[in-house]
Amino acid sequence: MNANAHMPLTLAVAQLNLTVGDLVGNADRIIGAIERARAAGADLLLTPELALSGYPPEDLLLRPDFYRACARETQRIADAAGDMRVVLGHPAESGHARFNAASVLSGGRVLTSYYKNLLPNYEVFDEERYFESGATPCVFELKGVRFGVNICADVWETGPAELARAAGAQVLLSLNASPYHMDKQAQRVQVLRDRVRETGLPVLYCNMVGGQDELVFDGNSFALDMDGRLGYQATSFDERVDILRFDAGRWSSDTKAAPRLLEAEVYEALKTGVRDYLGKNGFPGAIIGLSGGIDSALTLAVAVDALGADKVRAVMMPSPYTAQMSLDDSREMVRRLGVRYDEIPIAPAMQVFADLLEPHFAGLPPDATEENLQSRIRGMILMALSNKTGAIVLTTGNKSEMATGYATLYGDMAGGFAVLKDLYKTFVFRLSNWRNTVGPVIPRNIIDRPPSAELKPDQKDQDSLPPYEVLDAIIEAYMERDESPRHIIAAGFPEAEVRRTVGMLKRNEYKRRQAPVGIRVTQRGFGKDWRYPITSRYQDEF
Repeated sequence: MNANAHMPLTLAVAQLNLTVGDLVGNADRIIGAIERARAAGADLLLTPELALSGYPPEDLLLRPDFYRACARETQRIADAAGDMRVVLGHPAESGHARFNAASVLSGGRVLTSYYKNLLPNYEVFDEERYFESGATPCVFELKGVRFGVNICADVWETGPAELARAAGAQVLLSLNASPYHMDKQAQRVQVLRDRVRETGLPVLYCNMVGGQDELVFDGNSFALDMDGRLGYQATSFDERVDILRFDAGRWSSDTKAAPRLLEAEVYEALKTGVRDYLGKNGFPGAIIGLSGGIDSALTLAVAVDALGADKVRAVMMPSPYTAQMSLDDSREMVRRLGVRYDEIPIAPAMQVFADLLEPHFAGLPPDATEENLQSRIRGMILMALSNKTGAIVLTTGNKSEMATGYATLYGDMAGGFAVLKDLYKTFVFRLSNWRNTVGPVIPRNIIDRPPSAELKPDQKDQDSLPPYEVLDAIIEAYMERDESPRHIIAAGFPEAEVRRTVGMLKRNEYKRRQAPVGIRVTQRGFGKDWRYPITSRYQDEF
């Protein structure tokens, strides 16, 4: 059959925010999308990968009753589909085998199913732990058009798309649960253009949106014509059901969103991560310990933008070393944002601990122990407020600090969710400046002053760390790109700073294992895709 010999089709893309394990709630959301698509006259609705279960379900996928519950909700969605075709992403069990599936539903029946061929086992993905690989294509016909189905990783390599074309597909539908990181959308579009060039098939790419623990899904669903032209582009970080027309091998849609600036994109990812972590886990609000520094200021801005000022509480806990500027700037920022603000001086608690420990520290000089006590006193206060109110403490540490251990266990690391965990310090400055172009919420002093933990007189971060521009570049090369120290030095970085940075990174794995989960926005964060041993004697070659 000629690809152009058909009536024009109307398709709907369900770019949905799903919650892992909420099978009934997710099914309700999908049925709501079906109703919206039907009202718009759609012939077909495309959902994201594992839309029914949410992504990633992790070890829920090892439980037999989980699949039985998925099967019940799949039937409910099929009943709701009516005469529309719904392509549903869901976990499926067949005998003793389990699959990442996409089923075509209509009229209360499962018409056909596709099992994901390529199971990713890299970065944050470990699907080989749970699923068997499918081996056959899936093609179904609707109003004279033959649609092939692929799932996420299937389109990142050659193979499955070609199998669909060989089986007669004229259009490729791609269900995805593709998590966000910086510059990811450009990669996706290029990969799909490669598949279009190889197969000659126009493609419709549907991705989920929303936060799930450390992962954030940006949506960014899109469609490419058979010549690679972009015919549809969804707004990123926005739950929506979009309507497209397909005719003569081309897509048309009123939705053609412009790309966001990188800073705007990252900020939306942080907002989404905070909003959904608190919302999906039922926390009534957030508590943030302010220091007068840029990290806590940016964390506060993100929290207020994500949750609203009424759900955020800021607490300043000055010590004798806290500069008046830090107090003044914190007070000004909370005034601008309109959040609840409390000041709890910690000098009395510091004295109590000093008295308690004096006989045990006799004859020993003051050192980082006393500095860390201040941080731990603050952490204890914040956690007490959290326990009493049910609000979650948002920690304020950044990726540069997580890499080097420039953070105190049970102190500034105490909390439930780490908003900036995957942002380098240099990007924290960049993002803070961008946020102030939207509205000047962060006082200029906070951005301009040299960073300091203020745990002793005249302390500066650069007393303990290399300059952040150098530090961040070394961490990125070693940690994100797996470059050897020799290669980093050959690129022009001082050997002493490379040795120092790599040494700090390796020594502090034990701290990172105890850090709260945080939002991943780079290609490799200190979470699911960083799995280094705490106990290790491996020495890099310099």
